[in-house]
Amino acid sequence: MLRFFGLFFIVMVGLFVIELLPFGQRYFVEPLTMALTHSSAFFIELFGRELLVNGILIVDSATGFAVQIAAGCNGVEAMILLVAAIVAFPAPWRYKLMGVSFGLVSIQLLNLVRIVSLFYLGIWYKPAFDWAHLYIWQALIMLDTLLVWMVWIRFIPTRQATGAEHAST
Repeated sequence: MLRFFGLFFIVMVGLFVIELLPFGQRYFVEPLTMALTHSSAFFIELFGRELLVNGILIVDSATGFAVQIAAGCNGVEAMILLVAAIVAFPAPWRYKLMGVSFGLVSIQLLNLVRIVSLFYLGIWYKPAFDWAHLYIWQALIMLDTLLVWMVWIRFIPTRQATGAEHAST
């Protein structure tokens, strides 16, 4: 258990440092945030809104309401926590890579739903937007991260099962 927490902390701090460095921002955070902004705009427009997209800002043409996909809204912190937890957990690397891949996609898909829903909530009822943005969706993204990690753990073969499989062949 101590090994897990130590490795989790080291990987997490390392990834947060990389995220904050200029090359981490330029080559990972900014492209991810731009892709998330354009994906969100695509789905919002699919539901009938006319938008102006400028960098990480999505503006509704009719109402002028805007959302900005800023740091903390792009899911990077949740992704870092998930990667650190998966890497630190004792499992074969093949399963770790599958868990990271599935987990990152899961977090970003939920984040896409988050941004689109917050955009419409902001247009329809601004006080609910603020509350949902600050409390509900932050918790749901972190809960998604925890649930993905817990589901991933369930699919890792145990050493006993792996040994039994080798004995039967």
